[in-house]
Amino acid sequence: MILGILAPNAGKIQFYFSGSPGPLDKKRIGYLPEERGLYDDAKVLDSLVYLAALKGTAPPEGREKALNWLEIMNLRNYAHHKLEKLSKGMQQKVQFIATVLHQPDLVVLDEPFSGLDPINQDLFKELILQLREAGITVLLSAHQMNVVQELCDRIFLIDKGTPVLSGTLEEIRDQHEENSVEISFSAAKGLEDYLRSLGDARDISINGNTARLKLKTATDPNSFLANINSLCALKSIKIEKPSLHEIFIDTIGRGSAQ
Repeated sequence: MILGILAPNAGKIQFYFSGSPGPLDKKRIGYLPEERGLYDDAKVLDSLVYLAALKGTAPPEGREKALNWLEIMNLRNYAHHKLEKLSKGMQQKVQFIATVLHQPDLVVLDEPFSGLDPINQDLFKELILQLREAGITVLLSAHQMNVVQELCDRIFLIDKGTPVLSGTLEEIRDQHEENSVEISFSAAKGLEDYLRSLGDARDISINGNTARLKLKTATDPNSFLANINSLCALKSIKIEKPSLHEIFIDTIGRGSAQ
């Protein structure tokens, strides 16, 4: 719907490319689909120049920019290879170039890390952050919560078509009712019994001299710490807001169980 391929049956989509609502301008949008959208029997450079031309970039300029991007992606030596000869990860890099080559104002990335090894995942993360720093709006769809947590300013989580969570990362973490707690100790006596007696604690695990649990934010931290101190020789305690991955599991898990 954002790309104008389907029309919404309710509501409306507005674009603020010039500071006020206006119609869709496809030349100002870059789209990287989850499935490959390239011509397998075409050469890499020819494909990039052609796709950029469809977005209004003159071929000489498109060729120059494409070669620069291929250099960044370590694909300069493959400029005249057919796309079908490239690996899945290489094709994903070419498709990313095609998405941004015409310097769009809005970039829509659908599962951009598909088929990439860890090194190229880090490269894509760096490039996406550079797009943001250049003032380009990036709409990123991804299932890797660690990636979302690293890259996104605002997050919108949907489960079976229904909005579940939305806001900044900190807003979402602040809304969560539990913290993750890790306790390092020695000479414990009755610690495990105490932790398991807490009505505000769950997912308690003790491995050697380390205990991990989820603790409701309503728990008085001073009272909790005093009780822990009385039951063991406390080495360290770490209380953190949950990661987006943990929030995702808890939120979707609760919904699935209902």
